[in-house]
Amino acid sequence: MSDTEVLVLWTCAATETYGERGTNGALMNPEFVAPGKGPWELETTHFSRPVSRFAGETYADGFVKGFSSGTARYGLLLDHLKPAISHDFIYMQPAPFMAPEGAMKPPPAPVLWLLTRLHPKMRARIAQSDRAFAEKQWRKDLETWDTVDKPAAIEKHLALQMIDVTALSDDALVDHLAECRDHAIAMVGQHHKYTATAIVPIGDFLAHTVAWTGAHPGEVCRLLQGSSPISNGFAAEELGKVGEALAANPQAAERLRSGPPAEAIATLSEDPDVGSAVRAYVEAVQHRSVGYDVGDVNAGEMPELLAGAMLAAAAGPTASTLDDAAVAALRAKVPAEHQAQFDELLAEARFTNRIRDERGVFSDGWATGIARRAVLEVGRRLAERGLLRTPEHAPDLTYDELVSLLRDGTGPSADEAAAHHEWRTTKTVADAPPFLNAMPPEPPPVDLLPAKARRAANATNIMLMTLFATSEEANSETVLHGLSVNDGTYEGTARLVTGSAEFGKIQQGDVLVTRNTSPYFNVVLPLLGAIVTDRGGQLSHAAIVAREYGIPGVVGTRDATTTIPDGARVRVDGATGEVHLLGTS
Repeated sequence: MSDTEVLVLWTCAATETYGERGTNGALMNPEFVAPGKGPWELETTHFSRPVSRFAGETYADGFVKGFSSGTARYGLLLDHLKPAISHDFIYMQPAPFMAPEGAMKPPPAPVLWLLTRLHPKMRARIAQSDRAFAEKQWRKDLETWDTVDKPAAIEKHLALQMIDVTALSDDALVDHLAECRDHAIAMVGQHHKYTATAIVPIGDFLAHTVAWTGAHPGEVCRLLQGSSPISNGFAAEELGKVGEALAANPQAAERLRSGPPAEAIATLSEDPDVGSAVRAYVEAVQHRSVGYDVGDVNAGEMPELLAGAMLAAAAGPTASTLDDAAVAALRAKVPAEHQAQFDELLAEARFTNRIRDERGVFSDGWATGIARRAVLEVGRRLAERGLLRTPEHAPDLTYDELVSLLRDGTGPSADEAAAHHEWRTTKTVADAPPFLNAMPPEPPPVDLLPAKARRAANATNIMLMTLFATSEEANSETVLHGLSVNDGTYEGTARLVTGSAEFGKIQQGDVLVTRNTSPYFNVVLPLLGAIVTDRGGQLSHAAIVAREYGIPGVVGTRDATTTIPDGARVRVDGATGEVHLLGTS
């Protein structure tokens, strides 16, 4: 069977079209035009708002290359997800291996059956999947990550952030901005180079254990607790040393507690007893982004948050460990003949789990923050020349526009940049259609695939479900239903955060209520009593950090940010997955 024959068969199966209509037949918002053929789904798990124009370029350019390299190593039949942007919102389209671009759905079952068994490229892909499991490809990936990719990324991050951008000439700043942009693109690619690594062994453990025991995936996920130290917060080691220093020096802690945060941190940085620890922590986190976008603030821009984290660390470390009783209880439900395999799969999942957050924290999370510093410096100079209203509008221009304005003053007006900024900061995913052209189709039934392809397909399917699935139970005005992450109950003040700029209002003991989180949210973890999200499942980043930090978390409530007012009193019940609105301020 030739590639041309494959294309014809798949295309014949993909000729159904939905035009610009939603699944209920209603016309989509005419302003949102699909960025290409085929089904497109709004990205709501990682991005709750439009992306900045600068970040939109870096995200799309780096994503596919990294993602597809990972799926190739594991022989997955999903080649990659294709990102595209419509009105600054990110949309995704699944791209199956060997499918023509823009295919609306898989070919008919008989055609797919033949393709996966007869076409040489399909046979080779499936053989690679079988080999990846046999050789435990994830262990090879972790070795490459630990010895090659992560050290090289850190070296580059440190080299870039050592540059004093304020001292650069305009021409040198343009060069530095280009280097930061290229580095950010490369780091998005590196992040997603390890996406399949983060999915396959954990999904394999989930799929087998759910099949053996009938347990809910959320129950199985709890056995990963304590296996991702990075999820306790980046620079956790440096923060721990600050906590120890402050605990031993109550006067220093009081200065941090009572003074203006920026001034107090600056003063303590020179203190002979605690200064070295404070400086090391601030240097480690100040250029880290708390989101995925150069429009999101860096940790160093929120001194009140850093001061709170240091004071919380002085109270002692907080982290969770594996509950051996929970492992034993679930293992007892596994048929005896599979218990040895259960032990092995659990060990592999726990071994690999840290890559899920590490790949972002040490790649694009850091690179995005460094790029933001360069973008804001361009913005500062443009604002001084009257070409922007404020430096904060610089992320809302493309790289080429920033360079043109800096070099000769030509490009979008200050009013145009301000309009882009207002759109990005005032609109949310609720303002964009969830699908363009059509909903993405369900993956084909696993039993249609050859036996050697089914293990990876089962692992991928359950992993994606556990990443993105939300609760389907109806909410009321006072009780929200979500997916439980940890047992335990916590009552506190709800702090509604719809964007990174609002992190600064978080106080010690608050309940974070937000649409979704990135792994970089863990900079605020020392301050939180509980986490509640609209989006994301029990393997979402919010779930991971709550599980690792040992605080109650309820994810996937759908409506928390539109139901719970900022400052309200709430009770988060980790046992039931409920969030109770107790009263408003």
